[in-house]
Amino acid sequence: MLLEINNLYFSYSSKKPLFQNLNLMFEEGKIIALAGESGCGKSTLLRLIYGLLDWESGTIVFEGKKLAGPKGNLVPGEADMKYVAQNFDLMPYATVAENVGKFISNINLKKKKEKVSELLEVVGLEEFSDILPKYLSGGQQQRVAIARALSVLPKLLILDEPFSNLDFPRKIELREKLFRYVKQHHISLVISTHELQDIIPWLDQIIILQNGRLIQKDSPEETFRNPYNSYVARLFGEVNIFSENEMKAFDISRFFYYPKQIHVSENGFQTEVLESRFAGDHYWNKMKVKNKELIVYTDNKVSGTINTSFSS
Repeated sequence: MLLEINNLYFSYSSKKPLFQNLNLMFEEGKIIALAGESGCGKSTLLRLIYGLLDWESGTIVFEGKKLAGPKGNLVPGEADMKYVAQNFDLMPYATVAENVGKFISNINLKKKKEKVSELLEVVGLEEFSDILPKYLSGGQQQRVAIARALSVLPKLLILDEPFSNLDFPRKIELREKLFRYVKQHHISLVISTHELQDIIPWLDQIIILQNGRLIQKDSPEETFRNPYNSYVARLFGEVNIFSENEMKAFDISRFFYYPKQIHVSENGFQTEVLESRFAGDHYWNKMKVKNKELIVYTDNKVSGTINTSFSS
């Protein structure tokens, strides 16, 4: 096991502990997402793993070695671990290329230059190699920091919201190149996110936190198809949540349905269409069924009164 968290207790305030008896295990070579709403403890947990915060009790074990935290280790992290936070800590008077090559040996300068070029290609910044960080956007600086972290081929790479400062086209480009690169080089990746739907195709496991508590840890497919509760279901985007009484009224066996799991049909529940709006590859619809408002995605614009049914 690459990383183990055992019986971890941590609090910013003695009145309200964040983590109480937290237990987690991270397998080697996996891409793992830490997910949950803002304030759930994602960033704090990453900082604890990297040794930026001290914990009250419990252990964090990396490659069989107990980590000490700031009290016992003046330099955060381990030799085989890299962490990219939401503040990027770049060298301001060094170029992008120099920042990326900071941890690469100078023994073979040609090989170093080739490695830097390879990493800049991964993060889509080849044309910015001679630029100073102050002339880059926040998203570009973030990508420089990721490339620098990759340069040493760590066994564990920890990324805190790595796509938060990127526009959509750059996000699409970076996520595929990044995930392919870490898989190719057998780098284990733990990534915090509140946008699961953007990265789910590349994940091996999703760990859900809520107010410091472990809610669910399963494969992406299992988490999506069988969320533990409404909190987990909502992390995947829009979802229709049903109370126990509503489940009985609709004669359905589960508490959630994603918008694509409710269909226009010849038979079914009589449904009033309240709104139907174009949303790219589908129409976004607000409908009313048995006095309950639902969000439903359809291929075509709908109006008036229709019938709808639920799929499994």
